[in-house]
Amino acid sequence: MEQKRFENTDQLAKAVADEIVTLIADTLQKQDRFTFVLSGGSTPKKLYELLASDDYKQKVNWQAVHFFWGDERFVPFTDERNNAKMSFDTLLDKLPVAHSQIHVMRTDMPADESSIQYEEILRDYFGDNPTHTFDLVLLGMGGDGHTLSLFPGYSIVHETNKWVDSFFLTEQNMYRITLTRDVVNKSSNIFFLVAGTDKKAALQQVLEGEPNPDKYPSQVIKPVNGRLVWFIV
Repeated sequence: MEQKRFENTDQLAKAVADEIVTLIADTLQKQDRFTFVLSGGSTPKKLYELLASDDYKQKVNWQAVHFFWGDERFVPFTDERNNAKMSFDTLLDKLPVAHSQIHVMRTDMPADESSIQYEEILRDYFGDNPTHTFDLVLLGMGGDGHTLSLFPGYSIVHETNKWVDSFFLTEQNMYRITLTRDVVNKSSNIFFLVAGTDKKAALQQVLEGEPNPDKYPSQVIKPVNGRLVWFIV
């Protein structure tokens, strides 16, 4: 595990963008596509805007990048809370990528059906028992220690059979769809982007505290053979 600390979110976004450009280029020398899991939230938004800028978008062979999502709020695509909408608005609509390269978690069908469909997409990509899944997963962490839609006190934190699942998050009065721990932990690279003073206490427990994933779900993210990097403000 690596930790990289920055004075502000602008510095963080630039550092992550530079890493992503290099990682995609290096990976595409060995294979014909790059699988990239996007995250919601304010910190990734700044990163996406940077990647879509003139300074960066010409540095990547975007036609070889396939996009996925780590989790989704079960609201319509037109809703500002929808993670996919934010990603399209700030990044995907500005890049030369085809519809076939983008794999959204659908919210126009029942949540349980959507999670089953998304798992089928992933198994078509990676097979049923892969040693490697995604090339890069972007993650955030909430002040309560959650990541993806793995929230404290919910059994989904411990799900190991399904790659994708859905559940009702009582605190937000909505369904959530999320990747689960095992499919993420088989990724080659996992980047946590964490900013905000409200997250410092949970971050310290996740990084240095005793294992307690029911309270701090981010602790379950431990890549099997991949690289884990925390970018922290």
